[in-house]
Amino acid sequence: MRDLPLPLALTARLSPVLVVACAGWALTSGPFAPPPQHHAAGQQTGGTGTRSSSASTSPTAPSPSASATPMTYTSAPAPCTAIPKKTVTSLVPKAKTAGKEIPSTDTRLRRTCSWNALDGYDYRWLDVSFEIMRSEAAARTSYQQRTAEKSGGGAVPGLGDSAYSQVGLTTEDKQQTREGMVLVRAANALVVVTYSGSDFDTGKAPGTDEINKGAIQAARAAVAALEGGRQG
Repeated sequence: MRDLPLPLALTARLSPVLVVACAGWALTSGPFAPPPQHHAAGQQTGGTGTRSSSASTSPTAPSPSASATPMTYTSAPAPCTAIPKKTVTSLVPKAKTAGKEIPSTDTRLRRTCSWNALDGYDYRWLDVSFEIMRSEAAARTSYQQRTAEKSGGGAVPGLGDSAYSQVGLTTEDKQQTREGMVLVRAANALVVVTYSGSDFDTGKAPGTDEINKGAIQAARAAVAALEGGRQG
């Protein structure tokens, strides 16, 4: 086995310290980060979707006056147990099935879990996030803004109230990485899944269909976990 240098972006993902930093970026500045309050803010097709902010910069804490209608979801579920171990093993071979929860300023409103592992030369990364919005209208607005900003994707039928997937390919230091993202709205909650992969031996990335289907599979499991904790 030859010793292969890893691209900087992927090397960072293998660092426990930078893993938290990268995940924090994804929640605040990443592909599905909420837009500024004063704004309402792809490439390929695979599976049922195609490649690839809220009304405030983060989910807003529920307030009695926010809406006369009770919220369907009042807190985010535990993200690291939202995905079945069998699914984690299938999507991220050699990863610790317990996952790693990323620190959040308010775990009632936003929680994220991450899994990543290198199996030989084959690398996989999976993130699952839950965001609880102050109302269904706020979640709908955030969903519409985020999907509008990420054109080139496609709808995923039968997932939550609405779902959108996108898959994209990037290349750094001749190393390809393919990343799929799925955004789901279920009542006043949003579920965000990111799934990516690279092969450090060939320099190639997994196929669009594989990444897209993997991201959707994880999203379905996450939504099921969310609905399992539904209030009322």
